[in-house]
Amino acid sequence: MEDAEVYYDSAEPLVPKRAGLAEVREAAMGCRACHLWRLGTQTVFGEGSDQAKAMFVGEQPGDKEDLAGRPFVGPAGKLLDKALEEAGIDRGDVYITNVVKHFKWEPSGNRRIHKKPNRGEIESCRPWLDAELERVQPKVLVCLGATAAQALLGASFKLTQHRGEFVESGFSAKVLATLHPAAVLRMPGDELRERATREFFDDMKLVARQL
Repeated sequence: MEDAEVYYDSAEPLVPKRAGLAEVREAAMGCRACHLWRLGTQTVFGEGSDQAKAMFVGEQPGDKEDLAGRPFVGPAGKLLDKALEEAGIDRGDVYITNVVKHFKWEPSGNRRIHKKPNRGEIESCRPWLDAELERVQPKVLVCLGATAAQALLGASFKLTQHRGEFVESGFSAKVLATLHPAAVLRMPGDELRERATREFFDDMKLVARQL
């Protein structure tokens, strides 16, 4: 069976009902709804205030985030910080999380290389993200990358067609999808990387206007 077709138990029974964000975060630390807990060093839950007006959702924690236990603290996080700063958005005023809360990786020599989570892993972890959305209730929801956008807006969503647009959704928040900062950093060649960086920074300014 293809990896993309493997499904796991849902985290839904693990999410404490009528509990605050801190209690939900604590419960997520022991999540074993899918096999990724065996790969990750720890659960990397979202970070920020439940009063945040903007929520940023990425794909999954990377190597640096897995070790630190915090989202977006590696190179991609530094680029995000720079874009937020230029747009006039204080990172302390936003909530940042990922669709999947454990680091999925494969070995390459002495390095741990990111491996994209499959549909089953995303669905298994989705109740944690739903709990974050319910408790934060952001004014603006930003999908960082195609995986987050398709998880929240449907598998047919095309980031290449709708990047930088506020799109229709079932959420009360205004929703914008943009590039994942890690994808910006991986762009081949200086010209493509510089253009992607400008686009990413421009999208953060669009978010700032909504706030």
